[in-house]
Amino acid sequence: MGNVTLPTPVALAGGAICILGGYLLGVVAGPDTPGRTTATVESYDERDGRLCLTGSLSQHEGVTEDGLLCGTWRRTERSGQLPEKGDEFRFVSLVVDQPPAGEDREDGPFTMIYGDVVR
Repeated sequence: MGNVTLPTPVALAGGAICILGGYLLGVVAGPDTPGRTTATVESYDERDGRLCLTGSLSQHEGVTEDGLLCGTWRRTERSGQLPEKGDEFRFVSLVVDQPPAGEDREDGPFTMIYGDVVR
């Protein structure tokens, strides 16, 4: 059996095509990832963590007829600023069947909002 060598540019081009093909396959066949959206804070209740957002939210599940997306705000410990009416808020929302802590008596589904005030 003899050795076969490819010129370096051909080998690099083949590798690049394989990587690009894998990326495209992942984009097409991979899972949908939630996109981060920016909206305006309509209200926030600090007692129970209920946050309502308004803006271009038609693509989000759980939006009311009034165009509001309300749910329980889940924030990181780094979140410094509490949302106030009129603040810009960048978020990802999920609709879940299990209630968040403290909402055991309510019927689902429940909207969870993960995000922060945009400075």
